[in-house]
Amino acid sequence: MGESSMGAVVPAADKAELKGDDALAFAMAEKELLCPICMQIIKDAFLTACGHSFCYMCIATHLENKSDCPCCAEFLTPSQLFPNFLLDKLLKKKSAHQLSKTASPVEQFRQSLEQGCEVSIKELDSLLSLVAEKKRKLEQEEAERNMQILLDFLHCLRKQKVNELNEVQNDLHYIKEDLNAVERHRIELYRARDSIQGGVNSANFQYKKDEGNVQVNPLGTQSKDASLSGPTSQHISQSGLAVVRKKRVHAQFNDLQEFYLQKRRRMINHLENQEKKDKAIVTREGYSSGLADFQSVLSTFTRYSRLRVIAELRHGDLFHAANIVSSIEFDRDDELFATAGVSRRIKVFDFSTVVNEPTDVHCPVVEMATRSKLSCLSWNKFTKNHIASSDYEGIVTIWDVTTRQSVMEYEEHEKRAWSVDFSKTEPSMLVSGSDDCKVKVWCTKQEASVLNIDMKANICCVKFNPESSKCVAVGSADHHIHYYDLRKPCHPLHVFSGHKKTVSYVKFLSNNELASASTDSTLRLWDVNENLPVRTFRGHTNEKNFVGLTGNNEFLACGSETNEVFVYHKAISKPATWHRFGSPDVEDSEEDAGSYFISAVCWKSESPTMLAANSRGTIKVLVLAA
Repeated sequence: MGESSMGAVVPAADKAELKGDDALAFAMAEKELLCPICMQIIKDAFLTACGHSFCYMCIATHLENKSDCPCCAEFLTPSQLFPNFLLDKLLKKKSAHQLSKTASPVEQFRQSLEQGCEVSIKELDSLLSLVAEKKRKLEQEEAERNMQILLDFLHCLRKQKVNELNEVQNDLHYIKEDLNAVERHRIELYRARDSIQGGVNSANFQYKKDEGNVQVNPLGTQSKDASLSGPTSQHISQSGLAVVRKKRVHAQFNDLQEFYLQKRRRMINHLENQEKKDKAIVTREGYSSGLADFQSVLSTFTRYSRLRVIAELRHGDLFHAANIVSSIEFDRDDELFATAGVSRRIKVFDFSTVVNEPTDVHCPVVEMATRSKLSCLSWNKFTKNHIASSDYEGIVTIWDVTTRQSVMEYEEHEKRAWSVDFSKTEPSMLVSGSDDCKVKVWCTKQEASVLNIDMKANICCVKFNPESSKCVAVGSADHHIHYYDLRKPCHPLHVFSGHKKTVSYVKFLSNNELASASTDSTLRLWDVNENLPVRTFRGHTNEKNFVGLTGNNEFLACGSETNEVFVYHKAISKPATWHRFGSPDVEDSEEDAGSYFISAVCWKSESPTMLAANSRGTIKVLVLAA
C-alpha cells in the first residue's frame, strides 16, 4: 500500500501560506490527486485491490484491453475495483475551496445559502435593503451613461450636419456664381449670333430683292419652298444632337456632379491660399478656372457616344497560327504603327494606307523576324526609325526599321521581359522590367545596363515620366505601383496602393497623372505629385490576361476579356463607350468566341482615333463619334 495514490492525502491548502518542506509536501499531495492514466484531477475516483486510485472511465477503459494495474502491473480485473468515497469527498472539498477563492462575494453568499447557512429574517431584510439600494444606484449610473452616450452622439451628428450644411451652402454659392457667369456669357453669345445673323439676313434681303424671284417675310427668312431646307433641317439635326448630349449628362449625373464640386472646392481652397492673387484665376470669359475645366470635361464627354470602325486588318499569316497581338504602338509622328506578339514578328504599317485604301489584306511596309515571342514595343521619340522590343527570353532589342536589323541587344534579364519604354526627354535611355524581379535602365551608347533596381515581385510594366528621364513608374505582381527617382533608386519616392491583384500596365496621361490597369478588373488614376489616388474606373473585365492600356489628355482606353474595347473619360468612373469585336467566322476557327480578348490598344496622339487588337490577330482602327 506504500505506492497507493491514496497514500498520505493532504487537504488542499493555500500555496501562498506554505514554505520550505510544507510547500514540497503540498506539491507532492497535488501530484497524488492526479490520475496516473490521464494525468488530470481524478474524476469519479475508484480504488484498485493493489491500492491505486484512478478515474473510473480511465481504469475501466484500460481493463478492456489489459488485465493489470497501470501503476504496479499487478493482475487486476474489473471486479477488483471499489469506489474511493474518501478521495471523492476530498476532491469535492478542494474544488469548492478553489471556487470560493475565485468567486465573487455574491456567488459565495449564494453558495452559503445553497449549503444551508442559517440566516435570520432581520438579516435578510437588511441584505435586501442593501441590494435594493445598490440596484437603484447601478440603474442611475447606467441611465446617466446611456444619456451621455446619446448626448455625445447627437452632438457629433449635429456637428456633422452643420458641416454638411455649410458645405451645401458653399456649393450653392458656387453654383449661383457659375449660373450668373454662364447666363452672362450666354447672353453675349446670343447677341453675337443676332449681330451676325442680322448682317447675313440683310445681305440676303438685298440680294433677293434684286433678283425679284423670292418672297421675303419680315424676319428676313425664306418662305414656302425654301423653308424646309438648309438652315432649318440643320437646326433640327442640332436639336436632336443636343437632346442626345443631355441624356448622356443625366446618365452620368452623379459622377459629373462629383467632378464639378471637386474642381470648384479645390479652386476655392487655392484662392484662400493665394489670398490677393484670386483675380488671376478668372479667365477672360469671366469663368472661374474650376468652371472652365468642368465645361471642357462636359463638352468633351458628351461629344462622343460610340466607337466607329474606320479600318480593319489581320495581323496573322498563313505560316503562324498564333496571332495574339501583345503590343501596338504609333511612331513619333503617328505616320507608322508597329505590332508585335507571339508570332515572333514585328510588323510596321503605314497608317494612312490602312485607313484610306480599303483592301482585304494590308501588307506591312516593314516586317522583322525575331527569335522569341514578343511582349512589348516602344518607339524612340527622337530617332524615328528606332524601335525597342522585349521578349519572352528576357532580351531587350533595339531595331532599325529602315535597315530591318537589330542595332543593340541586351541580355541581362534572367527571365521573360514584359515591358520596355524609351524616355521622351532623353532619347538614348530606355527602361525594362522582367519576371526576374529586376528593373533595368539602359543607354543606347553602352552595352550593359547603367542601373539595376531589385524588387521583391515580378515586374509587369515600366514607364518613364513623359517630362523627366529621372522618374519611372513600375507596376508589379505585388499589387502596387512603385514610383522611382532614378537618382535615388534604393527606395521608391512613393508606393501607390489600391489594386487587389497584379498591376499589368502603367501609362502617363501627363507629367503628374498616372493611369494603371490590373487583373482586378479596374483602372486607377493617380496624382504622382501629390501621391494621391484620383479615381477608380470599372466596367471592363480583366482577371488573367494582358488586355492593354492607353491614354491621351482626356480619355483612357483598355481591353476586356469579353473581346470589347472600353473607353473612359478620365473624370468619370464609368465607361463613356465601348466596342465589341465581331465574332470569328466558323471556317476560320472552331474555338468559342468567348475565348478571344482584346490584347493591345493605342491612342493616336491628340486625336479621337485609336488602334485596338485582339488575341485572334484582328486589328481595328476606331474613332470616337457622336
